[in-house]
Amino acid sequence: MLNWSWVERGIGSLVMVAAGGSSKGGQWRPCVTLAVTVLAGLALAAALVVSSRRGCLTLPWCREKRRHPVTRKEWNNCFSRDGKLRGGGIKFLEKVRSGGVDPSIRAEVWPFLLGVYDLNSSRAERNAIRVQRRKEYEKLRRRCHQSVDEDDKSSSTAETESSDSQSSSGEPTMANPAAEDFATWQRIIRLDAIRADAEWIPYSPSQAAVPEAEALRLASAVGFTDYGDMEPCRIYHSARLVAVLEAYALHDPEIGYCQGMSDLLSPILAVMEVDDEAFWCFVGFMKRARDNFRVDQAGIRRQLQVVSKLIRLHDADLYQHLEKLQAEDCAFAYRMVLVALRRELTFGQTLWLWEVMWADQAAVRAGYHGRRTPSAPPTDDLLLYAIAACVLQRRKAIMERFNSVVEIQREFNNIAGQLDIWKLLDDAHDMVAALHDKIE
Repeated sequence: MLNWSWVERGIGSLVMVAAGGSSKGGQWRPCVTLAVTVLAGLALAAALVVSSRRGCLTLPWCREKRRHPVTRKEWNNCFSRDGKLRGGGIKFLEKVRSGGVDPSIRAEVWPFLLGVYDLNSSRAERNAIRVQRRKEYEKLRRRCHQSVDEDDKSSSTAETESSDSQSSSGEPTMANPAAEDFATWQRIIRLDAIRADAEWIPYSPSQAAVPEAEALRLASAVGFTDYGDMEPCRIYHSARLVAVLEAYALHDPEIGYCQGMSDLLSPILAVMEVDDEAFWCFVGFMKRARDNFRVDQAGIRRQLQVVSKLIRLHDADLYQHLEKLQAEDCAFAYRMVLVALRRELTFGQTLWLWEVMWADQAAVRAGYHGRRTPSAPPTDDLLLYAIAACVLQRRKAIMERFNSVVEIQREFNNIAGQLDIWKLLDDAHDMVAALHDKIE
């Protein structure tokens, strides 16, 4: 019998070793790469033949007792003959809110959760949308190439233009500020793409096994050349990050690109294997998350205020202790809000949390005010309830051991892999039930 704990420890240890090597130019030792691939392949192969008592796939890297996710059979039964979700998709959303989605159908389900497809759309309508959206994405990619060419031209004439063109403040301005902005975004995107972690590899076996020639072809197509000795699958993933993030920067120039967006995109790329489909899912995600990346940080501050209020309403003693430490603004939770708990959770936990969160948001968009439990309605801010629940779960440590904001910050910087995602969601939903009317 396969020893799951050994497999998990082996994969975890080797990924950590490999990640450490990647901080120096993205270089992996060949033996480590091979070992990771072998162990990941072993775990995935075994997972495919191991079913839980409820008939759903049991993933070895998910330590929590699994809820009942939406299965392939249940998903297929959600549709009428013309491809519409029965009942406007409400029962389907309820199931996702309760237990997430089986990994085998995520690529089909996520576009509905993220608003790429309307819950009431027919199969024919979705096919038409898919074709149109692919064309729009391809147009954005062509603009990316054009922006690079324009930036090259402006760079060659920058000295002349700067001497002739002055801003109202007397400072020189570039001939094409938009091209300059895009060039800056490109540089940051490429740096973040190189630094992208490898946690996604066990969750996307087909992309993990991409041929070297295909990885290099895509890297060349997007102008990604600084991959050093990265193995093919990571080159491929990084090149996809570059392609989609560049397109998004042009799609939403008010926000452009900021560090942290790659953390939000990477899990989507692991699930959505077609770039244009991944792009539009990311656009759907960013409709809620884009305010996190505004220069004035107003969006982040608003959300931290909600987290602070939730803690105050739920646990006055803990809140008073935070006040004494001058931590009641919950600034220590900044990263949790910015990248939606991505760095506090394991990769697999992130997928579960996000799809449950997206299902809540889809229910709100659909005008559904039903209940996951008799008293927990869907909310746009499930993430914030989950963050507050995360803080409350560490109440004893905060009250008895921590005497400064720095100590609290250190605690939350080092909790990855220590959270039970379903306990966290249960606590979050309990808070929704108790405090929803006082918050929203």
